[in-house]
Amino acid sequence: MSLSFPRSGVLAAALASATLAPAPAAAQVRRRFEPTDLDLTPAGTLELDTQFSYTEGPDAGRVITPDFEASLGLVQGVQLEVDGAYAVEGPPVGRFSFDHPAPDNLWISSKIGIADFRDEASGRAWAFGAQLGPKVPLSPGARGAGYEALGLVGRTVRRAHVVMNLGGFVDPGTDDARRRPVAIEGGFDVELDLDAEGVWSLTGELGGVAFLSGEDHQGHATGGVTWSATPSLDLSLVGLLGLFGGGDRAGVLLGVTPRFAIFP
Repeated sequence: MSLSFPRSGVLAAALASATLAPAPAAAQVRRRFEPTDLDLTPAGTLELDTQFSYTEGPDAGRVITPDFEASLGLVQGVQLEVDGAYAVEGPPVGRFSFDHPAPDNLWISSKIGIADFRDEASGRAWAFGAQLGPKVPLSPGARGAGYEALGLVGRTVRRAHVVMNLGGFVDPGTDDARRRPVAIEGGFDVELDLDAEGVWSLTGELGGVAFLSGEDHQGHATGGVTWSATPSLDLSLVGLLGLFGGGDRAGVLLGVTPRFAIFP
């Protein structure tokens, strides 16, 4: 993991709007908040961070989710990112089956490196960035666009990397709700390299969502290991523990992250 990017960069904004006919489900789906890092994708490189998870949710007996973050480096210090998830859920706990799809809203954002202060001799650094953009209504019953924004503060001490996330969102509305979900979100993304080359590393997250619109608050902690099998492929295995009633209770996540050169 690296926290290095230029002190000044070009702001790239990615705006999109789309409307899909919603499924007749009554409740809107929202996956947990996953704190992000400040490891920006190099210009011309596409990174597909994909996780396949098996979890127990608050309203469904079992949930299996392809969760993806597609990041394209536009220029140095600026990347376009598309975050989404697609779940297949089962009925309430007690029966084991998958009987309905549950896609999440799509977040199309720009992640920007704002400043980087590094002491190469001591291996210490501070970095600052932001991620912001619109949300496309893909969740069942969702109506209208939303918006999400995060401020990022990163700290590196030798092989340890910590990034604090703090921000909020206004989600797309729903057919059966009088107001949109609005929340403050935050957390920490942590990585500890186990070797000088960063081939093996321990990873962890602590994230939470405090809703201002009446929904159940969400919180989770994760821990796992990442293997950089090649310079263009990372594999990870992560365990998840829910902290509040509004999110997943527990789960196991398998991550596959390939990288491709798209343009020079």
